[in-house]
Amino acid sequence: MRSRFEPAATDLVPLMPRCPVPPLRLSLAGGGCYDLSADSPPLFSMIVFYRGLHCQQCQAYLGELEKMLPEFDKRGISSVAISCDEKERGEGAKAQWSLQNTRIGYDLSPRAARDWGLFLTEGRPRAQGLSEPPICCEPALYLIGPDKTLWFSAVQNMAFARPRFSDVIEGFEFLFARGYFKDKECPARGEMITLPKS
Repeated sequence: MRSRFEPAATDLVPLMPRCPVPPLRLSLAGGGCYDLSADSPPLFSMIVFYRGLHCQQCQAYLGELEKMLPEFDKRGISSVAISCDEKERGEGAKAQWSLQNTRIGYDLSPRAARDWGLFLTEGRPRAQGLSEPPICCEPALYLIGPDKTLWFSAVQNMAFARPRFSDVIEGFEFLFARGYFKDKECPARGEMITLPKS
């Protein structure tokens, strides 16, 4: 019997700061597609992975993103929100949650979600309300540099306690005030892959 302290075998591997991220190309609700390789904002591409149309916390979270899009745009940060939902549910999230300006990507495959280091959950049917999809990804927020390497990550296995978008903006203001991204670089932290030899 496996000890509760022994990790289960998994193909889940975290993305590492300063390393290239996987490709990402998905259809968008309302038409068009999102292709990370073609996304070229002045500062960062912000990718917000959300659980899906069934998740009320996702609705509130993306509603906050919708309100703050101008603040991110002003600072040179593009954004897209992505889930494993199929087209109908992706379109539903955009329409039902009044996300007029937020780009909503759908049909993220479980394999692609794993490649992005996301936790996955087996969907549960509900007696009332909207059932979860067969597989949904749990929340994550990534900031990707122009060179398509990871600069920031917040990856979760639960729906609550996500990074607040206002805190992300405040963090950038702190860095801007100290000349980062203008006069000097601000390399991603947490880049150590192996421990130094003692």
